[in-house]
Amino acid sequence: MYRFVPSVVSKTRVDGGGSSNLLIGSRLAWSRNNAANDIRFGVEARSLMTKGVEELADAAEMIVSPKFPQILEHKFKCLPSSVRLFSMLPAANSAGSRCWVNLDSRFCSRHHLSTAAEIDSSEPSAEKYEYQAEVSRLMDLIVHSLYSNKEVFLRELISNASDALDKLRYLSVTQSELLRDGVDLDIRIQTDKDNGIITLTDSGIGMTRQELVDCLGTIAQSGTAKFFKALKDSKESGADSNLIGQFGVGFYSAFLVSDKVVVSTKSPKSEKQYVWEGESNASSYTIREETDPNKLIPRGTRITLYLKRDDKDFSHPERIEKLIKNYSQFVSFPIYTWQEKGFTKEIEIDEPTEAKNDPEVDSSTERKKKTKKVVEKYWDWELINETQPIWLRNPKDVTTDDYNEFYKKTFNEYLDPLASSHFTTEGEVEFRSILFVPPVKNEDLLNKKTKNIRLYVKRVFISDDFDGELFPRYLSFVKGVVDSNDLPLNVSREILQESRIVRIMRKRLVRKAFDMILGISLSENKDDYDKFWDNFGKFLKLGCIEDHENHKRIAPLLRFFSSQSEDELISLEEYVESMKQEQKDIYYIAADSLTSAKNAPFLEKISQKDFEVLFLVDPMDELAIQNLKSYKEKNFVDISKEDLDLGDKDEEKEKEIKQEFIQTCDWIKKRLGDKVASVQISSRLSSSPCVLVSGKFGWSANMERLMKAQTLGDTSSLDFMRSRRVFEINPDHPIIQNLKVASKSYSDDPDATRAIDLLYETALISSGFTPDNPGELSGKIYDMMGMAIQGKWTSATAASAAAQPYHGDSYTSQPSPPAGPHQTNETPPLEAEIVYPSPLEEAQFQK
Repeated sequence: MYRFVPSVVSKTRVDGGGSSNLLIGSRLAWSRNNAANDIRFGVEARSLMTKGVEELADAAEMIVSPKFPQILEHKFKCLPSSVRLFSMLPAANSAGSRCWVNLDSRFCSRHHLSTAAEIDSSEPSAEKYEYQAEVSRLMDLIVHSLYSNKEVFLRELISNASDALDKLRYLSVTQSELLRDGVDLDIRIQTDKDNGIITLTDSGIGMTRQELVDCLGTIAQSGTAKFFKALKDSKESGADSNLIGQFGVGFYSAFLVSDKVVVSTKSPKSEKQYVWEGESNASSYTIREETDPNKLIPRGTRITLYLKRDDKDFSHPERIEKLIKNYSQFVSFPIYTWQEKGFTKEIEIDEPTEAKNDPEVDSSTERKKKTKKVVEKYWDWELINETQPIWLRNPKDVTTDDYNEFYKKTFNEYLDPLASSHFTTEGEVEFRSILFVPPVKNEDLLNKKTKNIRLYVKRVFISDDFDGELFPRYLSFVKGVVDSNDLPLNVSREILQESRIVRIMRKRLVRKAFDMILGISLSENKDDYDKFWDNFGKFLKLGCIEDHENHKRIAPLLRFFSSQSEDELISLEEYVESMKQEQKDIYYIAADSLTSAKNAPFLEKISQKDFEVLFLVDPMDELAIQNLKSYKEKNFVDISKEDLDLGDKDEEKEKEIKQEFIQTCDWIKKRLGDKVASVQISSRLSSSPCVLVSGKFGWSANMERLMKAQTLGDTSSLDFMRSRRVFEINPDHPIIQNLKVASKSYSDDPDATRAIDLLYETALISSGFTPDNPGELSGKIYDMMGMAIQGKWTSATAASAAAQPYHGDSYTSQPSPPAGPHQTNETPPLEAEIVYPSPLEEAQFQK
């Protein structure tokens, strides 16, 4: 019986002369005249490190020799200058109690009278210990804490079998006798679902008795890692790069599902076959020689798993086949499983005895034999995996149909992808990958954890559950496979650890994904990119917000409606190409719909100049453009914010207009108070009397509306961000001209102040803001409507009703008598109410 031994690397720290010096101290008792007189020496020698154990033993014999002083004096002459002699065991703390060797005199000693009781024991000699481990507890941690998913046990065992076959293939190049048995290099898995047993057999290199002890009996010692190190030492590490194992704990994953594991192995270097047997939660194992001739194998290893009661479903052939296709589909050796098969054949049906003796049946006529079809079942080996993954093939040899078939099969899709990219990255980081753009989006794509990227390490599937390590969230819709030989994984091979290699891989994958999407946008079939934008346009806008490093790659892929293209989306490149020569910036306006955007008062002067304006009607558009800031050195300018420069400023004329309306602006600002930050003369209006614009660094009307709609929004920031509002007036509009007169002569007139309030409220609505008190605004509109239509139709209706006789609840219309020679049918004139004009109206009339 053997016990499991943890693999421990012991490092000894020796004090006294630095980490590279070996301190050898010896307490010497050498008596000349008095037995109590001791001479104590310490020797610190760097050269003794390389001399080995034999020279140390010789040195020990020399030290106990009676002739040691003469030998030491002779040897000291040959020591290098880096060697020094000193007293190792000091006596009592007195000035003259220590014995030091003077290096200048080469050998100098003084005798000291001391006893054992006088020796200072405050600095005892250091003792070396090795780390110990509770093996049963360590095994429990490996089995139950290292892996989060039980089904990876088959992946680990198949990977070990693949390594064994790889080792045999490599060694057979120089040792052809290893293949003398002529067995094919493959892996075969057989299951017994009735008894809950799985048997995995490979025809690889196998193990000797000592290798069983070293590899399976020593925890965390990887035979593959040891073999790979030997290849490196022989400067032939590139000869075999498909070896998978590296941690030395993959075999013990078998205890995730097994109560007992039996390993029967035969190495071509040994004439005997040995059996290793271990049980779950046991701290020991047994090794014996195989004597049963029915269980002998020509070469390789057979692992038999006796499954736990709760895990016997793993012994179903269908479950095993599914695990192989998921994790080990592209292992470089064929994997066979023992499957039940069947074929259809026809058999004769025996006729009843009565039918045979029927006299009516003519014996001379040949009876037709009755048959039926039956399925005859049998068991045979079936190949499960594909040994050549598509990403390892030359892209020139792979057709579009091959890519489409691989995409559908790998990701369970039924539609062909919009685009694919097959590439190999070499240099600092080497990996192969195939990326796909799906034709439609899934509803849960914005979830950080997606299963769209399948990670392989040396063609063994590792995981498809990532949290943004390989792709950012906004590119989570991209699907594909990534295969690398040197990714930093944790021991369970389930978690991709953060490192510089991962960051480089992420950067290159993102770059290739953008190149693939750009190829769709530049293709002749524009419908493909329209389909892509409808499905994944929001993801690219999210990339403008989250990924500032890739703005230059995202910007050419964006699409928007514009004032000159309301029915078809355009790119920023198309916008820049159609810009007017005098136009310096890219103009945009954000609104909740195309109708609101194209009817906004902000476009009046810009439309006259025939400048194109982007319509940002998607909730994410404005945030994306604000983060983008510019495109090809053209700044994005929101035409709904203050300080709009259209490139046609006449400073002298503006100064005159401002001087003319300065009193009017102050009067309106005094009336509106804190509702606006200032009142200014507008340069963007032509037909509207006024408009309300946002501050340069505040929220636009569209953004304010979106932030109010946020369920978890911070309401405290609303007042701060919307406080900067500028009320701009059109000096050429008649209403503003009337208000200018009112501000000088009738500033306290209620009708004038009511007109200012109504102008502000209507400017809120036309500019895209939401009124604070819609009820008050509607009341003011009703009052104005009442004043406008007062008496316009009611007097005529009353006169008409008076001319009709009343019968009950209704008037009866009767025909008028024919007019006489001096009579007409004209309606007599109605009495009119005299309404005096207000001072404001009178001033306008006088003007």
